[in-house]
Amino acid sequence: MIRIRRSDERGHANHGWLNAKHSFSFADYHDPEHMHFGPLRVINEDRIAAGQGFGTHGHRDMEIVTYVLDGALSHRDSLGNGSTIRPGDVQRMSAGTGVMHSEFNGSQEDPLHLLQIWIIPKRAGDQPGYEEKRFTDADKRGQLRVVASPEGRDGSVTIHADASIYAGLFDGEERAELALAAGRQAYVHVARGAVTVNGEALKAGDAAMITDTASVTVENGEGAEVLLFDLGQLR
Repeated sequence: MIRIRRSDERGHANHGWLNAKHSFSFADYHDPEHMHFGPLRVINEDRIAAGQGFGTHGHRDMEIVTYVLDGALSHRDSLGNGSTIRPGDVQRMSAGTGVMHSEFNGSQEDPLHLLQIWIIPKRAGDQPGYEEKRFTDADKRGQLRVVASPEGRDGSVTIHADASIYAGLFDGEERAELALAAGRQAYVHVARGAVTVNGEALKAGDAAMITDTASVTVENGEGAEVLLFDLGQLR
């Protein structure tokens, strides 16, 4: 079964310096029909003005993955990490027993466009941690490249959750298929462009929620960048 949620059905908050779209309930946006999908709890599409960002704040017991689409993200945290995340980089922060961090647009001139993703961990109370890896366009061209997984599979970042994240770039005849094991479900988010997922035409900001299906096929891309989440059941 496939269920489509269009971009304009998401929650929206415009704070001036931050223009955010929420795929799931977040902050002042509450939708009981979209609290989570399996362990996938948050996908926020954030556009952050030059020089602006999120001051130091804390998290606990959440796997936080940041995927930059355009611009540069300046990261600092209480674990002693400090870096600049750019398109192609995938950042993972495991909040565990508690971590403080700040995230700012690293440019004083250009806007920042990113996806912030929260995934519910398998268990509470783990030690916090941080990791980042780079994946080039060639790594993702015409295929679904695993960028986050529980085992750090194939050079992906390691998340402590029953979830794997794949990223792909698709144009023209490029096509990829991902098999889903029994009992698994998939969530596909189109970050930009247009693409067909299991026969459904999707555009930037659209999502497909897929259950009771043996595989996910991504094809007919037009400048498409796609994230696919292979998810277990939330226990």
